[in-house]
Amino acid sequence: MIDRSHLDALAALVGDRHLLVDPADKARYEIGARYDEGRAAAVVRPATTAEVSAVVAYAVAHGLTLVPQGGNTGLVGAATPDISGSQLVLSLDRLNRRPVVDPTNRTVEVEAGVRLSQLNGLLAEHELFLPIDLGADPMIGGMIATNTGGARYLRYGAMRRQVLGLEVVLPDAEGTILDLRSGLRKDNSRLDLKQLFIGSCGALGIVTRAVLDVQRRPLQAATALLVPASDDAIPHLLGLVERGCGEYLSALEGMSRNAMARALGHVARLRNPFARGEIPPYAILVELTRSWPAREGEASLETVLEQVLGELFEQEEPLLADALMGRGEELWALRHSLSEGLRASGHVIGFDLSLRRSDLVAFRREVAGVLGAEFPELAICDFGHIADGGMHFNLVHPGSPDAGEIARVKDRVNDLVVSSYGGSFSGEHALGRANAALYARYTPARVRTLSHALRQVFGTGSVGSVAY
Repeated sequence: MIDRSHLDALAALVGDRHLLVDPADKARYEIGARYDEGRAAAVVRPATTAEVSAVVAYAVAHGLTLVPQGGNTGLVGAATPDISGSQLVLSLDRLNRRPVVDPTNRTVEVEAGVRLSQLNGLLAEHELFLPIDLGADPMIGGMIATNTGGARYLRYGAMRRQVLGLEVVLPDAEGTILDLRSGLRKDNSRLDLKQLFIGSCGALGIVTRAVLDVQRRPLQAATALLVPASDDAIPHLLGLVERGCGEYLSALEGMSRNAMARALGHVARLRNPFARGEIPPYAILVELTRSWPAREGEASLETVLEQVLGELFEQEEPLLADALMGRGEELWALRHSLSEGLRASGHVIGFDLSLRRSDLVAFRREVAGVLGAEFPELAICDFGHIADGGMHFNLVHPGSPDAGEIARVKDRVNDLVVSSYGGSFSGEHALGRANAALYARYTPARVRTLSHALRQVFGTGSVGSVAY
């Protein structure tokens, strides 16, 4: 139980203004980006790594539960408190000093509370960027804690590939500060401990600072929408586009008709790019980029893409029904508006799935049959990063389904993807209260035992909402 003495002690560590206990002040830290909403005993807002360490040490010593929170843009309830009113939210939003860019090394040192947009705005001054493309604007600490991927994973990978060094506060009685910030790209002189913290959702330690590998900003781009001739053509298209576009290929995003129709119907700023406004059953957004300005005598990316599309149309087996070259910002606007369109059209039951690329078409076909028979009122509105097997499998209910129906739908879909296809119920969104039961259900007992033992190595404090 968190009593007045605990609140006074925490206020002494971070300052009275930065210990929030008033309901109005706490509210934005208690409500998540999707359905999760809890009640915090207080919100603690340290401004330095040393203050984070002091708060963690105090919480561990007194058996208090901390829920680390970055930008609070996650979708699985990992960053918000439960409804007990007994947990402390440890917000990192004050750890936001100006990042330090090293253009020669092509790196940046950044605190956990800096937002992605803020970092990329600064990096743009040096023609650099952190190549994680998201619909939200998270903080860097949360991106590392969840190993965020995004729409350009195909080219650049997830956060794990961008992190060169970390500073972490361990959940032990001392609030130990572990400095792993060498920033070297190559170092086989010891175990690479930083990798353990990336994707651990704060359970092994709280990231306070990072050294990131950043990339040259694209200075050329070409974008198109491909309309497959059939669902069965999709895997073949992926392989041929990859082969034809090579290292220029930066994104392959799939979008179903139901998802696109809801975005175009509910998001006024969008323009329908399809001929006569007829939305196809499925479309694939293709993007090519280069990091240098156009050179004299060099084929433009538009020319490269046009040549690849011509080769696709010439295949003996029909693969393409149509292809639309277009302005990149307009086509990406459609992709990034899908979630908004779904929310505006009904109750969304969302899944963050990952499968082998070769299984995507079969899964889509089988799950459509299963849900059509058992839950005919649901509209399947899937989209996602099909080149890496990622699928945001969203279902839209036109009314207000009860909790029992939602639970049955989730059980049916998750069991199909994990048990029948060997896929993952959390491709990108990591673990939180919303999917903790799935972790317990589908993770082998031996893996859970080893994960728990590893957590105990770094500290015994109750940090995070994931029961590793």
